[in-house]
Amino acid sequence: MDLNTVVEVRDARVPSPWRPGDAWLGGGTYLFSEPQPHLRRLVDLSRTGWPPVRPHPDGSVEIAATCTIAELSRFAKGLEAEAAPLVEQCCRAFLASFKIWNMATVGGNLCNALPAGPMISLTAALDGECLLLSQDGARRRVPVTGFVTGAGRKDLAEGELLRSVTLPARARTCRTAFRQASLYGLGRSGVLVIGVLDPLDGSLAITVTASTVRPVRLWFPLPPGADALRAAIGSAVADDEWFDDIHGLPEWRRHMTYRFAEEIRRELEGAAR
Repeated sequence: MDLNTVVEVRDARVPSPWRPGDAWLGGGTYLFSEPQPHLRRLVDLSRTGWPPVRPHPDGSVEIAATCTIAELSRFAKGLEAEAAPLVEQCCRAFLASFKIWNMATVGGNLCNALPAGPMISLTAALDGECLLLSQDGARRRVPVTGFVTGAGRKDLAEGELLRSVTLPARARTCRTAFRQASLYGLGRSGVLVIGVLDPLDGSLAITVTASTVRPVRLWFPLPPGADALRAAIGSAVADDEWFDDIHGLPEWRRHMTYRFAEEIRRELEGAAR
């Protein structure tokens, strides 16, 4: 898609005041997929030189907003961690061509804030935290579950930049379970549920995405019973928060969410024993 209203592309490394009509350019797979008549200037992040994935001494892992899906997948394949398979499962949930894999970024997927965004699913399930940079240099950190606030909505001020997402060290040691459903064989995710069992304290987190307008992460100090899990999901997701579009009716998404959550509960409860 030619963005014929854009008159300038600026290097993000060169400071310049933010102005109306500006947009951050990561991989561009969304920006160039449809008309953007409100845009006048793109601020290109491709030359920032941020390491795609950076392990920290404390064991946490920082994923740059500019990290592509292909780069994240390659990192996970060489990662010796219990939770490593979940990374590849979420990358595969894109159902995208190699061209998209090599251009689409983790940050772009989060900032689009689409319910079916699999990088939202991954980072929310592993208790990720977003690092946000404002135009005046101020920094703030927001949990992924608080960053994405609705379908297409996120906690991002004008001109603010998602710099990275950090996954805590503890997340790497967790056992995970993954369930996904689409109406079509190669369709967008209609339901995506992830379970994360912490081996240190036996706690269980169930994260619901795609079926809801925002990521919902439920934490239990110990794996709950079937009725308690169902009640927790019902309390956490309001009736109008089940997503409704051509990829699935709310009733179907709710039914499949309950079904997958129970399957995951049984799977990980057995692992805990």
